Amino acid sequence: TVNVLDISRACQGAQRRRLLDLGVVPGTPITRELTSAGGDPVAYRIRGALIALRGSQAGWIHVASHYAPAGAAGTAGIRTGNGALAPGGTT
Repeated sequence: TVNVLDISRACQGAQRRRLLDLGVVPGTPITRELTSAGGDPVAYRIRGALIALRGSQAGWIHVASHYAPAGAAGTAGIRTGNGALAPGGTT
């Protein structure tokens, strides 16, 4: 389980609105639940709902293994150095 830090500024318009409507806001816990046979999409537990996100969508969500304000010590990436939630990572 990881906690949302923020959503990338690159995510705008309807895509950003969808993530916000799903409850992807700072502090929200997200747990990886299921991975499709091909590896993309991945299903995540967000606020009690099981939500499938493609890698490109998940990459917009910046997370930390323990909630801390953006840029604070103790933040950890799931995949890549930018701390983005993505199917290739582990939770």
